[in-house]
Amino acid sequence: MMRDALTPHRRPRRLLSLAATALLTLAAALTPAAARADGPGDPALDQTIGADEPIVHGDHVIGAGHVDMGPKFDGGAWKFLIRDDAHKADANAASVWRYPGETVLRVVDAAKVTVPDNSAYSFIGAAPGAGVWVVPETQNPDVVWAGWNTQDPTVMNKLDRGATISVTGVQGPGQLTVYLQSGDFGAPQVLWNSRKTGDQQVWVDTNTHTHANWVFTKPGVYLVRMRASATLTDGTKVSDTELVRFAVGTATSTDTALATAWKGRTPTDSSSAPASAASSAPPTAPTKTAQETQAGASWGQDPLVLALIGAIVLVAVALIVGFTLVIVRGNRARRRVLGAHAGAPSDGGDGR
Repeated sequence: MMRDALTPHRRPRRLLSLAATALLTLAAALTPAAARADGPGDPALDQTIGADEPIVHGDHVIGAGHVDMGPKFDGGAWKFLIRDDAHKADANAASVWRYPGETVLRVVDAAKVTVPDNSAYSFIGAAPGAGVWVVPETQNPDVVWAGWNTQDPTVMNKLDRGATISVTGVQGPGQLTVYLQSGDFGAPQVLWNSRKTGDQQVWVDTNTHTHANWVFTKPGVYLVRMRASATLTDGTKVSDTELVRFAVGTATSTDTALATAWKGRTPTDSSSAPASAASSAPPTAPTKTAQETQAGASWGQDPLVLALIGAIVLVAVALIVGFTLVIVRGNRARRRVLGAHAGAPSDGGDGR
């Protein structure tokens, strides 16, 4: 009987805790955030990048082996570069960093595969049975293996928490889709899709190394406009946008890929040179752009965000008031039961 009497007192507390948890989950779900793509626990992705790896200049084609895109400081300026990990395949070679405007990632016909007859892959933009060119998530020694990292030692020391890598546009003859898939049975997680417009952001924690599937539906030259942005430990916001160049298909000219210009406005940042100039201008110190400075303020002024926050506050107040009433009523019920026990005759008495 005593445990039953206390039940109305305990249950509301548990319900209130569950309600608070649900409320926090709802708030997190409504908060705008970039997609997340942390590297899986694959031993093949374990690597250590030396602080002395140089940045080299000059046109270069990479048709096989391991490459990563990611942030690196060049003369104090935050840059989005390509790490040519030549040392991984040849112990006598040195791994170096290259500017995307001077580099072509060549995707040869050894990368060509057939689209499976599975609706789960309809996002690729090619019919089942069609041929597509895939830079795979798991390395194929005959195909360039492209990924990204936030592992340069200076970058890791200066990053606050991580960086955002964004695709802000794609120019090419077909569709490009980049996705992750865990094992053979995991659902594909699409990170970037050239059919979408606007910035497509992926959050990358500090000291992360990730590879994904890059799927091209047609051969030819693709220019992928990519940006790496972050907040440093001193509060400085940095950003750099570059054009990553792919020559898809063995017959596609890498010279054409190097010479192809972006149609329309060229990607620029205050901390980077225009991609149309191959980003080869002397680096400048990273600065805060007006857009980056206003990003936090504009988020807080968004009417939709304000409406969602207001709704969350109202729900929170309603839950707190409602469960407070339940607790009060439960306490009253408990006192009534305890009072009844106090006034009841003992087991040995006759009630007179």
